[in-house]
Amino acid sequence: MQSTYAFEDFSAIITHKAMGQLTLQGSGIGTITFTMANDVSSHDVAADGSVMTSKIKASNGTVAIAVQQTSDANAWFTRLYNYLVTASSKEWAGISLMGTSAVMQVTHTGSNMSFQKRSDKPYQQQGQQVTWTFLAGELTER
Repeated sequence: MQSTYAFEDFSAIITHKAMGQLTLQGSGIGTITFTMANDVSSHDVAADGSVMTSKIKASNGTVAIAVQQTSDANAWFTRLYNYLVTASSKEWAGISLMGTSAVMQVTHTGSNMSFQKRSDKPYQQQGQQVTWTFLAGELTER
């Protein structure tokens, strides 16, 4: 059986109630990476060597989105960031995301998201990609 991966089959929608939504599909997108922040299991080893396993409920993490520095996505993230640094703190973690890979039949969702920091701003001979990293209070994959 043949299997083919193509990034063009992935799309994401990022939403904030004050700024509306941004659809990411192509358009200068380099990568999008979903990373869980915590282990979901740990061991405690007793003096006699017996092991107790703990299941840990943790669903927070990060979403890193690399975009071309001249892209509409970078401009939208910059506007959203600039708005949120001066807005009420109750709006800060109001970003949500839904990303879908049709070929892999996977949907990622992120909620209670906030900027980890402003993206770096490289200037050099050739244009670059910049990475916007978001902290997510909850990440899920279905």
